[in-house]
Amino acid sequence: MTTYGQYFTLDVGMDTIKRWVAAFFDFLQGIVVVLAVLVMVYLFLVSPQEISGASMEPNFHNGEYILTNKVLYKFREPQRGDVVIFKSPKNKEVDYIKRIIGLPGEIVRLEKNTFFVNDQPIDEPYLAPGTTVFGGSYLSEGQEIIVPPGTYFVVGDNRPHSSDSREFGPIPLVDFIGVAFLRYFPFDRFGTLPHPTYSTQ
Repeated sequence: MTTYGQYFTLDVGMDTIKRWVAAFFDFLQGIVVVLAVLVMVYLFLVSPQEISGASMEPNFHNGEYILTNKVLYKFREPQRGDVVIFKSPKNKEVDYIKRIIGLPGEIVRLEKNTFFVNDQPIDEPYLAPGTTVFGGSYLSEGQEIIVPPGTYFVVGDNRPHSSDSREFGPIPLVDFIGVAFLRYFPFDRFGTLPHPTYSTQ
């Protein structure tokens, strides 16, 4: 014979299980919402990037991690000095990181280790002292080029060890992924990335 006490015990046990199940599904729902938000942020707002190679030394080193702002250029045009992430002109599956030197319509010239924009030398304090700057197949020493509309002349900070617009020419804006704005690893170098100022803007 089943007693009232047994019924009560079973009811309490079922209520406990239902509460645990409800709490578990609430937890799962929260996780799904968080993951959906992270995916949206990654796809449309910011994305992490790992520095690969030495082309941006001494300012960015192999193995460092940065965050890229993917929406800034929807509100303003790229500026000289921006450190940009873009798709490689040779392989769209590969991302490059370089610094913008020449803007659309500007005249860029390389002469005696210095870039000139519209006949004005560009002072670049972020370069290592005594940096040697070679010409390339697109822009050779002493040659002038006009940056085409909708494109940007980009170069690595480590000029002797960078494949950049000197070789493959200016990069179209449509190939830009975004602009680097924060270094988050290693932790001792954590912080926002400074933007240089130039006498020629």
